[in-house]
Amino acid sequence: MVSPDKNQSTTVMFIRLGFSEYPELQVTLFLLFLSLYVVNVAGNVGMIMVIMINRKLDTPMYFFLKHLSVVDFCYSTTITHKLLENLVVEDRSISINICITQFSFAVTFVMTEMVMLAVMAYDRFVAICYPLLYTIYMTPQRCALLVTVAYTWGVIPSTTLIYSILILSFCETKIIDKFVCEYNLFLSPSCSDKHFSEIILFIVVNLNAFCTLIIILTSYLFIFATILKMHSASGRNKAFSTCTSHLMAVTIFYGSIFFLYCIPNSKNSLLILKVGSVFHTVVIPMANPFIYSLRNNDVKETFRKIMDLKIISQ
Repeated sequence: MVSPDKNQSTTVMFIRLGFSEYPELQVTLFLLFLSLYVVNVAGNVGMIMVIMINRKLDTPMYFFLKHLSVVDFCYSTTITHKLLENLVVEDRSISINICITQFSFAVTFVMTEMVMLAVMAYDRFVAICYPLLYTIYMTPQRCALLVTVAYTWGVIPSTTLIYSILILSFCETKIIDKFVCEYNLFLSPSCSDKHFSEIILFIVVNLNAFCTLIIILTSYLFIFATILKMHSASGRNKAFSTCTSHLMAVTIFYGSIFFLYCIPNSKNSLLILKVGSVFHTVVIPMANPFIYSLRNNDVKETFRKIMDLKIISQ
């Protein structure tokens, strides 16, 4: 393996093309993405405030949802500010150190969200399959432990991937037709052996996706089996309604990931990949608060009270 040359690595730059091939749409895209980000911040911060204010929402499910909103807010902020900057500045270059920093935060929040969705699936499994033991199993201490595991697990693969990047040496400036710093972008300008880094990427990404999906799918397998055994139609509807929002969030999140990484890398698919990246990094974090709140009367009622207080104060 080639030892990294610090002088070369620090002078390497990425030039992000982003949506520069559509100069007539730069202002429109900036306003669109800025609006989405504002809604994202309002939705996630609002969800956190609602859960903290309303004592009826002091349950494990909303405790996990609060932390999911924190992760969504941080993830979208990590990506969106560079996306907006790329639309208004002429110099679209970014140093490799800044790119690595953005990537490290982004991958940490993505991995954390995967584990958080698995934890929420486990919570629904206990609530529906063992309702009488729910308060015993899902104590505040255990909930705090599960959230700690989610954040810790998000940091571990991020640290591993960053290490596999830092051991590379870089010897050329690279023009990238994207706006997000992704792992594969660090491999192309590298002039050292990439085999070890590619193996690390394959293991970390697949292990994390496989483990979290197994937990989610197994939890819902038992949930559906339990719901089918219920004799009361109203009981089945109530049990299923508690899972609908989470199922929708899981489907959109993992569906977008598989969509991005399963599309063949061709010139015709570049625009689709860019739109898919925007959807995954901007739209999904914005949509999650609405997915979880639209079906919950307590959340909607608390939102109304907050808005009424703002109107009265004004």
